[in-house]
Amino acid sequence: MSTSMQARTGRLLQRYEDHFRLVAGCVPYRLKKQGNENPNEDSSKLEVLMITSPNRHDLVFPKGGWETDETVDEAACREAFEEAGVRGIIREPCLGVWEFRSKSKQNLCSQEGACRGYMFALEVTEELKNWPEQETHDRKWLNVLEAWKLCRYDWMKEALKLLSLYITGEPLKLLTVPERSESNSLFYLVDNNAINATC
Repeated sequence: MSTSMQARTGRLLQRYEDHFRLVAGCVPYRLKKQGNENPNEDSSKLEVLMITSPNRHDLVFPKGGWETDETVDEAACREAFEEAGVRGIIREPCLGVWEFRSKSKQNLCSQEGACRGYMFALEVTEELKNWPEQETHDRKWLNVLEAWKLCRYDWMKEALKLLSLYITGEPLKLLTVPERSESNSLFYLVDNNAINATC
């Protein structure tokens, strides 16, 4: 993978399929060790890394265009490096494939802006002091419940639930009913058979 401090721009190499722009991303995570007064208690805590979105006040997961000269997991790793300044290990299989509309095209009735996003769990092994898009993206570590409350879109909440189940073996325990996220008419999780065939 390239270690250039410049982010890729433009859509010359962008992949498309069935009128969908193909996107790759990840939910960066770590297991943070806690004080261990009782050795019988689980001493790990799942945390996820979210980033600020340019010109908005919400937090998102790193994602962006999947290009023709890279595999889907390479694209997810590149986006994590460019937007969040982290490197790590992609965990297979992917968390899921979601179809949604890009934020700039939310109110259109046509298929313009339709994206098909492949999201992975990325175990963070390195957090960089400098990264290509640090001028436009701040980053923040959150526990899963904090992250859930900040998720703007339903697909993000689904990815968090799947991550929690995949990493801890336990479903995400929501102590309170979260506020409703922004609706997205194109949102849905693609069939698991399609996920396994592609990822």
